[in-house]
Amino acid sequence: MTGIMQMWGMFALLTLLAILFVVVPFLRREKVLKVDNEANAQRIDIYQQRFNELQVELDNQRIDTQLYQESILELKRRLLNELSPEKQLNSKGNNRIFALTGLLFTLAVSGVFYQFMGSQQQIENWYDAIEKLPEYGERAVLQQGEVLSANELQAFALGLRTKLANSGDDAVAWMLLGRVAMSLNDYQMAKQAFDKALKMDPNNHNILINYSQVLLIEGSEAGMNRAARLLAKVLKSEPTNIDAISLLALIAYEKQDWLEAKTAFEVLLANMQKNDPRYAMIEQRIAQIEEKITPVQQAKPISLTVKVALDSTLQTQLPEQGTLFVFAKAVDGPAMPLAVAKLTNFNLPLTVTLDDSMAMMPSLKLSNYQDVVITARISKDSSVMTQEGELEGLSQIISLAENSKEAFVEINRIISSTGK
Repeated sequence: MTGIMQMWGMFALLTLLAILFVVVPFLRREKVLKVDNEANAQRIDIYQQRFNELQVELDNQRIDTQLYQESILELKRRLLNELSPEKQLNSKGNNRIFALTGLLFTLAVSGVFYQFMGSQQQIENWYDAIEKLPEYGERAVLQQGEVLSANELQAFALGLRTKLANSGDDAVAWMLLGRVAMSLNDYQMAKQAFDKALKMDPNNHNILINYSQVLLIEGSEAGMNRAARLLAKVLKSEPTNIDAISLLALIAYEKQDWLEAKTAFEVLLANMQKNDPRYAMIEQRIAQIEEKITPVQQAKPISLTVKVALDSTLQTQLPEQGTLFVFAKAVDGPAMPLAVAKLTNFNLPLTVTLDDSMAMMPSLKLSNYQDVVITARISKDSSVMTQEGELEGLSQIISLAENSKEAFVEINRIISSTGK
């Protein structure tokens, strides 16, 4: 409530200044002008003397009647201008009435103006949103209590914007603002908020996935292409992320990339329980996609021989209980591997053979693609997810259409905290 008290304090100060501006001039005592009686008597004598002279000239017919009347009128005007002013009345009693009237008028006009033009209710709602920001956060993020109404979501967004304005940039707050904006169907605000969050934390999976959702809802080709790149970044470090796979499936479906869409939906299906209400819908979607895929001649199975070596400078960096993953990915295709070899006991250099039998999904195999890149990664544990400090190497682009089916990969870099 401190902010509201400060606001009303400023209003009171401005009102006081306005009152002083109106009232003070009425309360000032007017100066009393002294009357110079002797000077006025002399001026009247001169006037009377000149008046007599004009009468004599008229009687002697030296001037006509019209000139006489004009001269007398001019003489009277001059006398009035030259006479000292009479003593002014000290009307301080009357000025107090004027001052009180001005005060009441100022207060009345200010009150009426603020009633119709002011934003008192909006300001009170603003401060209320700031005070309730923690409560809204618990209900929205932690799912504690009742679901936020549309008005409460508006207040939550207002509180978050105020927090960011007062406390500086915060990636979590920007992400929350983006999610709230999505709930309010304000996708422009959501994109701006997620863009801010992404610049501060470029590898946060939650931000990447939420941003991709906004871009997918937007529906433009550029937006879907960017969403696909963001999701591919997620799957590079977490290949089994269901949210990323489901969004990629939708993107592929919208772009009519039936093979990739089918593969992604099959991965989703494999990670769902049959009693999940979405299971039947995805099965139906896969069946629809299969009808759209043009039957093609069965591709000839392909096997690829990969020689893997370790850079001599990284010998001391080998983990004691490491796992070697060797996998192929399509250059222009899904983010999921086409074939994967996993070795727990190994000595480098060694040779690994990748073929269609190592595919993660039946429709996602080496023989369905033209160009691939081979990755060799030594993990600290048995997880395929990328971790800081792991060793990795990439091959050149390999064309599977050529007769030679051999590749060479040198493990020559340490993965940093940014995943690069």
